[in-house]
Amino acid sequence: MNLEARNLVLSGKYIRLEPLDYRHIDDLVTAAAVDPTLYQWSPVPQGKGAATKYVNTAIAWRDAGTAVPFAIIRLQDERVIGSTRFWNLERWEWPQDHARHGSALDACEIGYTWFTGSAVRTGANTEAKALMLAQAFDVWNALRVCLHTDARNLRSRAAIERIGGKLEGILRAHRMASDFTPRDSVCYSIIAEEWPAVKERLSRLLNRG
Repeated sequence: MNLEARNLVLSGKYIRLEPLDYRHIDDLVTAAAVDPTLYQWSPVPQGKGAATKYVNTAIAWRDAGTAVPFAIIRLQDERVIGSTRFWNLERWEWPQDHARHGSALDACEIGYTWFTGSAVRTGANTEAKALMLAQAFDVWNALRVCLHTDARNLRSRAAIERIGGKLEGILRAHRMASDFTPRDSVCYSIIAEEWPAVKERLSRLLNRG
C-alpha cells in the first residue's frame, strides 16, 4: 500500500514534480503573487501565512496516507511554478483471492493544481498531467483517475477536456468554493481502458512544444 509519497519525484522534459515541503513556502508565495486574478475559482494561497497553512495541510494529508502533494519545478530555471497533488486515494476491499488484492491504488483524484502566470498556457500543465497519469496507471495500476473543477472555471474545464478527460456530470453544491460559496463541481474521469489513447494524445500535445 506504500505509495512512497515522501520520496516520489516525477521528471519530464519541462518540469519536475517533487514532494511538497516547507522549503517551498517562500517560492510558492512568489509564484502565487504574480497574478492572483488567475485563481478566481482555485484555492491558491496568497501570502506566507496562507502558504504555510497550505503546506501544513498537504503534508498532514500525505502523512495520513490520503494525498501525495507536489511542488512543480520548471527545469529551465529550477523555479517553483505551482503545485498539484494526488488525493482522495482509494484502496478497495478486494477479496484475498482476487488478482487486485493488495494493489497499491484503485482510484484517485488529481487536483489542487495551479501555476504561476508565466507557466499558464505552456506545456507545464500538460506534462504534469502526463507524469501523474503515468504514475497512477502504469506504476500504481489504478483503475480510475478523477478530476473535478468549479463549473464556472471554463479555462480548467477546457484544459481537462483537451487532455482527454471524459465528462461524467455536475455535482451540485459539491464542495466549498474558493469564494466561500457552495460549489458545483464538473466531474471528469479517465479510466484504465482509456489510458493508452490518452497517453498517446498527451505525447502528441507535448511534441508540439
